[in-house]
Amino acid sequence: MMTFAQKTILVIDDSAENIYVLSELLRSRYRVLAATCGEVGLQIANSEPAPDLILLDVMMPGMDGYAVLKQLQVGRTRAIPVMFLTALADPDDEERGLQLGAADYITKPIKPTVVLARVRTQLEAKQARDAMQDQKAALEAEVARRMQENNLTQLVSIRALAHLAETRDPETGHHIHRTQAYIVVLGNYLKNDPRFSAVLTDHRIQLLFKCAPLHDIGKVGIPDKILRKSGRYTPEEIEIMKTHPTLGRDAIEKAQEMSDERQEFLEVAKEIVYCHHEKWDGSGYPQGLRGLQIPVSARLMALADVYDALISRRVYKDGMTHQQATDIIVQGRDGHFDPLVVDAFVALSDEFQAIAERFADTDED
Repeated sequence: MMTFAQKTILVIDDSAENIYVLSELLRSRYRVLAATCGEVGLQIANSEPAPDLILLDVMMPGMDGYAVLKQLQVGRTRAIPVMFLTALADPDDEERGLQLGAADYITKPIKPTVVLARVRTQLEAKQARDAMQDQKAALEAEVARRMQENNLTQLVSIRALAHLAETRDPETGHHIHRTQAYIVVLGNYLKNDPRFSAVLTDHRIQLLFKCAPLHDIGKVGIPDKILRKSGRYTPEEIEIMKTHPTLGRDAIEKAQEMSDERQEFLEVAKEIVYCHHEKWDGSGYPQGLRGLQIPVSARLMALADVYDALISRRVYKDGMTHQQATDIIVQGRDGHFDPLVVDAFVALSDEFQAIAERFADTDED
């Protein structure tokens, strides 16, 4: 920690005699700088290294002490404590200076012991404030580091789980990347609509991006003979496939039970996993939710998932064109999908097509 002998005091006074007296008094203990007018004093105060304390005369020609103090209260110099020096004895003048932000007020003629004591008090106070500020900055940096580490852990965990699902259902290709991108463009578009703005904050959209890859994690619990079947499902197999949202939800709830704290991203993931097969008209599964009962996150995921399934090639079908898929999505407005989400999709049609092309599956995929 810096010793007081290394502290710098700036004296601003139009009287050379006053500067001499104060310099002689202080220089044995501190580094002393001086200015005979407010303008020069401000230049010194804004230079590096900045002074640790300013002794400022009130009555000066041109720019007086009040005007100098007002400018010192702006920018980085506002952290420098200022002690007024004045021959004025009016209590109103002292009150005015303190209201403007002066740390203390010393009357002339000065008393050496009083000046030294008050200077030391102000330097000690500033040193304590600086230490607290450094501690605060260190704590904020540590919090930021841990948050970044936590976010990275979440992202890696989500990716790992999503790729685990992919190993069971290898035909997904770049489905995860495409649906992530779809849901983000939908979220960013709809956040400007007052009907969605309270839910679709930037933070929430980032969570949607993180959690979207988990939407089919429940498929890990579906038997291989059904999940990997190359032909169409029987009615019985369809019912088994319909259990994957519940299986996914149950897995996330198990993870939540093991956590001491509520994890927001797990709540969002559970919404998406459990509800992305619900339909606006109530004909979806597993709960048969209708309209606004369906979480916004799941409404976005539903459209993103269906669009991508339509344009993607599978063993049992060819992929549709963007226009064919768009026509089907529009037909599902107010039936399968939230009509406002469909309207957003139509407005973002070019962006959806660009995303599909950017993350297109190859023959190797």
